[in-house]
Amino acid sequence: MADHKKYVPFVSAETNMKEFTIKALIIGLFFAVILGAANAYLGLKAGMTIAATYPAAVLGMAILRILKGSILEENFTRTVGSIGESVAAGAIFTLPAFFISGIWPEFLTTGHYITSTLILIAGGILGIMFVALLRRVMVEDAELPFPESVAAAEIHKAGQSGSGGSKFLFWAMGLGALIKILGELRLFQYLWEKFVTFGKQVITGTVFKGEGGMLLSSPGVSPAYMGVGYIIGPKLGALNFSGGLLAWGLMAPMLLYFLVPGLNLGEWAAYLMSHDSTLTMDAAMAKVSDPMFQINQVWRFIVRPIAIGGMLVSAGFTLFKMRKSLITGIGRSVSDVKKAATGTHTGLPRTEKDLNFTTIMLGILAVAVLTFSISYFIFNASILIAVVAATVMIVLAFFFAAVSGYLVGIMGSSNNPISGLTLTALVVTALILVGLGVQGEAGVATVLGVAAIVCVAAAVAGEMLQDLKAGHILGGTPWRMQIGDILGVILAGAVMFVVLAYLNEGDIASGKNLGYQGGFGSKNLSAPQAGLMAILSRGIVEGAMAWPLIITGMLMGLAFILMQVRSPMLVSVGMYLPIETTFAIFVGGLIKGGVDYFSEKRKHNEAQRVRIENTGVLLASGLIAGEALMGLVIAVLAAFEIFIYDYFVFFKNPTFLISLVVIAVVAFVLIQIPLKNAGKADEPAPPASGM
Repeated sequence: MADHKKYVPFVSAETNMKEFTIKALIIGLFFAVILGAANAYLGLKAGMTIAATYPAAVLGMAILRILKGSILEENFTRTVGSIGESVAAGAIFTLPAFFISGIWPEFLTTGHYITSTLILIAGGILGIMFVALLRRVMVEDAELPFPESVAAAEIHKAGQSGSGGSKFLFWAMGLGALIKILGELRLFQYLWEKFVTFGKQVITGTVFKGEGGMLLSSPGVSPAYMGVGYIIGPKLGALNFSGGLLAWGLMAPMLLYFLVPGLNLGEWAAYLMSHDSTLTMDAAMAKVSDPMFQINQVWRFIVRPIAIGGMLVSAGFTLFKMRKSLITGIGRSVSDVKKAATGTHTGLPRTEKDLNFTTIMLGILAVAVLTFSISYFIFNASILIAVVAATVMIVLAFFFAAVSGYLVGIMGSSNNPISGLTLTALVVTALILVGLGVQGEAGVATVLGVAAIVCVAAAVAGEMLQDLKAGHILGGTPWRMQIGDILGVILAGAVMFVVLAYLNEGDIASGKNLGYQGGFGSKNLSAPQAGLMAILSRGIVEGAMAWPLIITGMLMGLAFILMQVRSPMLVSVGMYLPIETTFAIFVGGLIKGGVDYFSEKRKHNEAQRVRIENTGVLLASGLIAGEALMGLVIAVLAAFEIFIYDYFVFFKNPTFLISLVVIAVVAFVLIQIPLKNAGKADEPAPPASGM
């Protein structure tokens, strides 16, 4: 970090502009609830959420334009409005695990509402407290591109009257939204997959028998993922995709190759039937005999734990590399307290003021006491276990808040592997507590409770740092944004359980009418992350965890470090994410590489390259925002059981050929338009986007 280089934001620190106002706060809180609820629905259905930064930015900007709000009010509204999505992510990844694991046989009770709300608020506030400590380190680090923060800042800048680039942003938003809705209407196939079968054989010179195959996949047709890939560029996109290739091109096929000959399909089918009473033996046998099902199960339950081990080591290595900066950042915070005590703190610029250090420490202490109380009084853990749980929670939350911020700085919150970080926290917590003798229902509940708080803290920290970076570019006041997010976390935390509970109750009721077992974990509310956490927590506490997989992943992560891989975390994350996601991001990175290639070939000067970069960032930002907004609309309609494909579809079985045309159109737009707007060589350079 270069302290000597002073960054000048869009709104200078000396400018006195409206920022933390009642109207900005109310609009932000409204969006925090709405965006959080919509993402909770999506996450339970599909295991993923849509980054709320862009919807919050665009919607907040639109309303505040009517109300004559300032750009800093827009920044404040976006910050508060987007935090609900992080609380939702923490909720959907963890709270349903209490139901799936059997800890809460009945989910919708007053006691469970109170417990869940306390968990969500505690995790959210803890994440914000740690962010206040880490902000200077992370936000001012020139090595972290913060692609989605730059994009969000460009949305606000482009919305200012007189910005000539706004047309690119809003035109691309329309394109992203159009592609999303056309996909929903089945004009094209979102994903092409094919399983290639390997022939049965005995490996020469051995008695080892092999059988199985490999899953071939296209990139997902997602303007948002391609936009993110464009912003982060080809090198980081390729690094992330390499993890996907390792998972799907090496590990999953190799494991399946040796597992298939020894599979007892009848036993597997019986296992599925024991967890789903609606399955018949024929249906279960058909399911387990499907090679697509087999390789996805291998990836989910074998490769992913290996990836978690890699992330665990990579997380430690990330913090080790950041040790000097982290110490410097904490030292600065302590120094600010001393300055405040002597009255010299007042000289600090508005854009550099975080929450008071004393407030931060008191907030962390309050969350620690709350965690102890939840473990001891609600989960019936012993005093020793409750104290250890609170201590472990604080340490892990800080650890993963820093790592989450680092990942967001590289790839944006859309690709922040919160579920992977949470699983890592769960494994570490369970290992420590089991070593202290914890067992039974109380042990499982305590492990899930700690993991839930850490999950929310990491999710909120990542989102908050992303918004603080956007605020850093625009000239927002950090402490005001942090206070706004505390209020957003409290409101979203109080509402989120209700959203989850009624989705669960509604699916249970539908299941009774349609003849399936509804609720969390059903075919309609799969809650994949929560299901995996339920399995892991019970498996570890009850002594049935596959530790060799975690250890294998840790050794793999160490190997990445020894090979001097630029970011071992990104490779491990690529292994953990679906291949179509990392592939789509990689395609976006390749498109950016193409733009750079043609720009160099045409011998553009620095001014022209800046114009190309600015136009490309605006277009990519628009694609991300457009898909996110349309995804939100679809999610809200779905929450009211309105499915637009029930009323109209183009094709029952759409071809992927049209999908290739869609990808080609996006690539053409992201290449041709920036290059076309390079301008003349003698024109002065415009301000570069971001830092």
